[in-house]
Amino acid sequence: MSESSKTAGVRQLVEAVRTAGELANQRMSDTHAARETALRMSRQIIRLSANSIRAAHRSEFSDARALVEEARQLIESFKEVRADHPEVFFGGFVEDSQKEYVEASATLAFTEGSPLPSMQDLGIGAAAYMNGLAESIGELRRFVLDILRRDDVSRCESLLEIMDEVYAVLVTLDFPDAVTRGLRRNTDVMRGVIERTRGDLTVALRQRSLEDQLARLADRLDAEK
Repeated sequence: MSESSKTAGVRQLVEAVRTAGELANQRMSDTHAARETALRMSRQIIRLSANSIRAAHRSEFSDARALVEEARQLIESFKEVRADHPEVFFGGFVEDSQKEYVEASATLAFTEGSPLPSMQDLGIGAAAYMNGLAESIGELRRFVLDILRRDDVSRCESLLEIMDEVYAVLVTLDFPDAVTRGLRRNTDVMRGVIERTRGDLTVALRQRSLEDQLARLADRLDAEK
């Protein structure tokens, strides 16, 4: 090969490297911009979901629904991110925000007594959906405790039944963490939450039963005077 041919070959390689660098710079810039946008959206979804859960605890269900709907619109926007920048979509933080959205949607359904939206309804993958459903158990415990403080136990047993059923489904999902995104650990934590709730409810019901018995005894004694 002549010197001129070698020189031309080197120039071609140098040009190819420069072109690759320019293309990489443009694509990484696009990915960075998409990541920043997705991070901002994820934070908004988490904030909206948390506010929706707080509204549900206050029985402000119309406000809770409005906040969930606002979060849903942001969730829909992730479809473009998934198509154009899958490395951003599957980076972890998007799935975290989806999990919070599911938790808010499930908490609203359970506390309001409305139908539970499916993963197809929400457009969420199985791992994020089931982890969000698992974490709604903790919110149900808070709801049950609030009811007990108001001395209104009429709904507590049905809510505990829901918690038990969610847990019964969770324990059937025996797959590696890479598939479930840590669902097994989350499930173990929720088992303890359910047992504490069952104990609190049992104590409250026994106390109420004792109070009723004492009240009847007092009435009988008064009648015998």
